[in-house]
Amino acid sequence: MAQTIATPSLRFPVAASAWPALPARRSLALIGLLASMLLAAGLAGCGRSADAQPGGGHGPGGGGPPPAMPVAVVSAELSSVPVLLEAVGRAEGSKEVEVRARVTGLIEQQRYREGDRVKANAPLFVIEQAPFEIALAQARATLLQEQARLEQARREAKRLAPLAEQRAISQREYDDAASTLRMAEATVAQAQAQVRQAQLNLSYTRVVSPINGLTGRAEKSQGSLVSPGDAGLLTHVTQTDPIWVRFSFSESELARLRTGRAGVVKLLSADGKPLGTAGKLNFEGSTVDPQLGTVQLRAEFANPDLVVLPGQFVRAQVNAGDERAFIVPQAAIINSERGKAVWTVKDGKALPTPVEVGGWVGDGWAVRKGLNEGDSVIVDNLLKLRPGAPVAPHPASAPAGGGAASAPGGGAASAPGGAGGTAAPAASAAAPASAPASKPSR
Repeated sequence: MAQTIATPSLRFPVAASAWPALPARRSLALIGLLASMLLAAGLAGCGRSADAQPGGGHGPGGGGPPPAMPVAVVSAELSSVPVLLEAVGRAEGSKEVEVRARVTGLIEQQRYREGDRVKANAPLFVIEQAPFEIALAQARATLLQEQARLEQARREAKRLAPLAEQRAISQREYDDAASTLRMAEATVAQAQAQVRQAQLNLSYTRVVSPINGLTGRAEKSQGSLVSPGDAGLLTHVTQTDPIWVRFSFSESELARLRTGRAGVVKLLSADGKPLGTAGKLNFEGSTVDPQLGTVQLRAEFANPDLVVLPGQFVRAQVNAGDERAFIVPQAAIINSERGKAVWTVKDGKALPTPVEVGGWVGDGWAVRKGLNEGDSVIVDNLLKLRPGAPVAPHPASAPAGGGAASAPGGGAASAPGGAGGTAAPAASAAAPASAPASKPSR
């Protein structure tokens, strides 16, 4: 005999042989447990069918196209921009002099303060003078002796000259007197040179600056014994006005410099701020470094206030003329596997466009190739873009209603308007899906 177990909207026939003879209470309990299990399975099936209804997926319409992302754009326009070539250079004095001792002696005085500016012929050191004063006195005494001998030789030659004409003396005697006179004249000349040498050595005891410039550290202290040669270095004097800056350009940069109107050179600090006044090139190398492939150049700058110090590293910026290029905000330039690129808008979709960039122009970047006149360049939300993604462009100077504003950093710091424009549709799409899913639970 068959029995029928009924559940809401479900009926299951059960053979009588499947139910052994059981007490009435146990049979009713078993039937109730089976009914509960079947009811739970039915509720789960209803939940899955509700999720599969239209409107239960993500996004409007359950799988429709994603909403267009609002982006700020600027229009690419050709303009004349300067061609600026930059290189790291090192400053050096226009004259750098080693001050050395020229005589042997002890340093008695140091007449300058290290690091001070000095004029040419300003005293720097004084070497003991006594030995050289004595040598000068001896040389003068020797000169007086030789001058006395010269006078005697002249008198002798003058006395013998008429006697030789009268044949009163032999010609040999007169010739000897004439030779003695010439020897005395030569000896006096030699003594005069010795006096001059002694005076010169005495003047070398007063060490002076050979040029106008900035003094360096004293290499020898007072009381040190110095002598000419490698051990005689006393200090350095460097002329810092004007100052020179040496730097190097590659062959291509040098060719660009030669084809343009080469000239004005500016110095920039590490943070890009100008240093001093503009200068000019005063040297161009005639050979290429075989290891680096660069050519040395040098520029000269006025430096009356010592803005640039010798040995300081600076950035040299040379104006090599003008060129036609597009000026794009720096935030719009991205680095791709193939080099620099920008995001442009075409037919309402974002497309990456490779570009060739030049130097910086103010707050923008000069783009030489890759863009066309009137192209719309995206300047924000760059990190959220994908090739072919739909976008809603608006001018960068007029943000969209959501409050999006272009922010440097390639979209990493984009305003809430960019994120809000995509979050609102997602929230509205999720609402219809939650309602059907909650009905079975009630």
